[in-house]
Amino acid sequence: MNSNFEDKTVIITGGSEGVGAATARRFADAGANLVLVARTRKTLDRIAEELDGQASVLLVRMDVSDTDACHSLFKKAMLEFNGIHVLVNNAGYHKRGLVENMDADDLGKMIDVNLKAPIILSRLAIPYIKESGGGAIVNVASLAGRAPIPAAATYSASKFGLRAFTFALGQELAEAGIKVAAVSPGPIDTGFIMSNIDSVADITFSQPMSTGDEVAEEILKLCTNNRRERSMPPISGLLTTMSYLFPWLGKRLQPILNAKGQRVKRKLKAEMRAAAVEAER
Repeated sequence: MNSNFEDKTVIITGGSEGVGAATARRFADAGANLVLVARTRKTLDRIAEELDGQASVLLVRMDVSDTDACHSLFKKAMLEFNGIHVLVNNAGYHKRGLVENMDADDLGKMIDVNLKAPIILSRLAIPYIKESGGGAIVNVASLAGRAPIPAAATYSASKFGLRAFTFALGQELAEAGIKVAAVSPGPIDTGFIMSNIDSVADITFSQPMSTGDEVAEEILKLCTNNRRERSMPPISGLLTTMSYLFPWLGKRLQPILNAKGQRVKRKLKAEMRAAAVEAER
């Protein structure tokens, strides 16, 4: 598959907002048919209206942790477009806090949405992508899946698992014409973290922030290039690798990164307050 996705069908979970919506716009620009999956009809309708006339769009309102709904998703996509070429597992759930203070259901939901659902969706997608002549599966992981984040133990675990699944599945499908890869961003300037900024670990903000569109661009590239993972930004990927290989280094850097993150968070909150005041004028 080349960078031209004309008449290719792309399924994007979490496809109505943030990175998912940015990815939908990118694939629409490349000529793809889109199957956008999300839980909220209002946001799905909004992105569909935006892309009206630019791409053929099928909207599927569902919970990706519902296995029956996942089976139904592919049947609907095939009925609408008669082929499936790319699956982007972007839907995510993050409830922040110390494990001992968390509701057990929230811990389970993070695993269901962030890890179990991509595994099931990938399994279901494989025969359809093969039948359509090949394509790609791209999983949206996280730098939290490369280095553990305080007050995000289960989220980190789900993204660690997603990366391992991605790499192993890629080996299984190496001769099947299906590229499997992961993008692992640090903080992204979307509502996923910005709407709950106080609950986000300070160390998260020590790393440069990406935009949803930048992540979307990498997702498209991963469909066709030879990389199995793209860390964003690259310097943060290198830092997480060094911290993993040399735990003593990560331990020494943590106080420095926490302090930097606190400064950045204070600045971001001040900017958000100023923007709110300006909007009320």
